[in-house]
Amino acid sequence: MSYLETTHDVYKEAALSPDVGLCCTTNPIWELPGLKIPKIMQEMNYGCGSTVHARDLTNNPKMLYVGVGGGMELLQFAYFNRQKGGVIGVDVVEEMLEASRKNFKAAEELNPWFRSDFVELKKGNALNLPVDDNSIDVAAQNCLFNIFKEEDLKKAIAEMYRVLKPHGRLVMSDPTCEQEMNENLRNDDRLRALCLSGSLPIADYVKLLTDAGFGTIEIRARKPYRILDPKHYDTDELIYIESIEVAAIKDPMPLDGPCVFTGKAAIYFGDDDFVDDNNGHILLKNQPLAICDKTAAALASLKRDDIFISESTFHYDGGGCC
Repeated sequence: MSYLETTHDVYKEAALSPDVGLCCTTNPIWELPGLKIPKIMQEMNYGCGSTVHARDLTNNPKMLYVGVGGGMELLQFAYFNRQKGGVIGVDVVEEMLEASRKNFKAAEELNPWFRSDFVELKKGNALNLPVDDNSIDVAAQNCLFNIFKEEDLKKAIAEMYRVLKPHGRLVMSDPTCEQEMNENLRNDDRLRALCLSGSLPIADYVKLLTDAGFGTIEIRARKPYRILDPKHYDTDELIYIESIEVAAIKDPMPLDGPCVFTGKAAIYFGDDDFVDDNNGHILLKNQPLAICDKTAAALASLKRDDIFISESTFHYDGGGCC
């Protein structure tokens, strides 16, 4: 049995019998005016973060969500669109699609504004999406990509890039790990399906996205996630896994490389009202400016004693330099 078949079986079971906390952390549920999420959707929230960000969802974007779970984030996306077929949900597990259809009926009873046909559910594979080129404004996946091994992960990212419109956004939440994992853990198909042993270092994760062509990367959150300990897992050391929330934007690739925002800021505190680095960045006195890692390195190379550059907070929420 391949690792993808193991994953299919794990989520088929999770669709037929909801498994609270199957692979992922419990996240606070969005509290939005007029939005009520059925309990069954919350129990089937098999994600490690949130991919629903209001600033991505203005002007009725066409949305795609891959790996539907119990439909909770599809419902949240539909809240911002409210058009027939405005959200597409794709999943390879027929039982998960059927569970979402049932859950949408429960959502209709709780939310007078919601209709099930706001979401178009399609059976399909993340490695070969049943979606047209350049047709999606916002694509999302939650705790899915970390399951794929490297070559399949490259295909999944390339597929998301293909279906996005220019400047479209791929919004993701996945586990990451900065420590080495032994081959026994890496090759444990069930641990991979449970969103554990496929976790990559953040730098490797980002490189896969930029190699696919995404010109802007935003790391929006970084949170504790899981522990693999020697008592319960095949490891000689305690392994700490985090989850991150990331947006990869289909911007043109800058000539000097991608803009990767990891939560750094620059603060100018000199005698003048501002400083111009002659590279498109104006730093106003005593006003922090969010900067990408590339700009942080360029400012540091100026060796000025009146510009402070913070360390990465791994929290970026817009308003940056580029």
